[in-house]
Amino acid sequence: MTPTPNMLPLEGITVVSLEHAIAAPFCTRQLAELGARVIKLERPGVGDFARAYDARARGMASHFVWSNRSKESMALDLKADGADAILQALLARADVLVQNLAPGAAERMGLSYAQLKDAHPGLIVCDISGYGADGPYRDRKAYDLLIQAESGFLSVTGTPEEMVKAGCSIADIAAGMYAYSNILAALLRRTRTGQGCRIDVSMLEAMVEWMGYPLYYSLDDAAAPPRTGAFHATIYPYGPFETGDGKSVFIGIQNEREWVVFCERVLQRAELAQDPRFASNALRSVARDELQPVLREVLRSLTAEQFIERLDAARIANGRVNQMSDVWRHPQLAARDRWSEVATPVGPMPALKAPGVPDVMRAPMRPVPEVGEHTQSLLLELGFPADALGPIPSTSITGTEDD
Repeated sequence: MTPTPNMLPLEGITVVSLEHAIAAPFCTRQLAELGARVIKLERPGVGDFARAYDARARGMASHFVWSNRSKESMALDLKADGADAILQALLARADVLVQNLAPGAAERMGLSYAQLKDAHPGLIVCDISGYGADGPYRDRKAYDLLIQAESGFLSVTGTPEEMVKAGCSIADIAAGMYAYSNILAALLRRTRTGQGCRIDVSMLEAMVEWMGYPLYYSLDDAAAPPRTGAFHATIYPYGPFETGDGKSVFIGIQNEREWVVFCERVLQRAELAQDPRFASNALRSVARDELQPVLREVLRSLTAEQFIERLDAARIANGRVNQMSDVWRHPQLAARDRWSEVATPVGPMPALKAPGVPDVMRAPMRPVPEVGEHTQSLLLELGFPADALGPIPSTSITGTEDD
């Protein structure tokens, strides 16, 4: 392929994905926005079950809109007569196969890397599962919250009284990002060797990697970091502090120089910087029950904006505790022109542009597809009649309202 000035790095790469929920769709959306053609295979009529998670995005499921733009949807019952021939025709043109089906399902359908590599030596097969392809947990069902529990994430997240889950699908996102980065590495390797390979991504392993700090903190059966709500478990003061107008401001003191400046210029209590009880982060963290009332006393006399003004003037890191409505209107995102629009079956919706795209290219923001929207055009492209799969079932784009 002859490169063009605005060519995306994955133009000419075709990804076939047997995907549902979040991990695999999030991975393939990243590939699509680097230029790959992503063909999403869905069950006729109902499609990816994440389409029915809720109906909060103007009648569509919030998870689905977020993780499925820039793709083509083909409705294909993999057990139907003639489906295997269509699937094999797709794989003959594919560079990457991504799947996060139930444990063992891909192998039963002849879609493992071992079963495909002879016919498709350049194919990269990425399997995303809860626990990996072997081991005693291989066949266990795995969902995001279950992996948050198994990985130890819940044990260090929450308050002393109660564990708390992450507010987003963190285990799915972790697995999706490792699948994405490893697919990019495998594509680079293939340019040098001509050979495809298998990628085995485990949600558990992705999350345990992200748990590296608490794991090493508790090495050799030492005590794990305590659950401290929104406060950092081992750095203090680092967390939310309420001001006199009832609003909360996050602050983060990272070293002793910042602690002295914070005491002198923000709290205007220079004597605190000399107090031996608070002379190091380790001491402050242990003595947080003594220090916190002192901080609260000062902050009761300030509004959130006054506190932020002092923090900014002293160059102390801080952040507002934004709600979702605030994030949609975040001034930094607006100033950097980070919002775009994406077409959906119910009309255009705002969408955050893909983070980190090089300045020499522009990531596409192609539509979120309806179930099977591209089935007939894909059949014709592959050399099959448009009605090869019979009548296309009617689809529903909405889920169940979930507050």
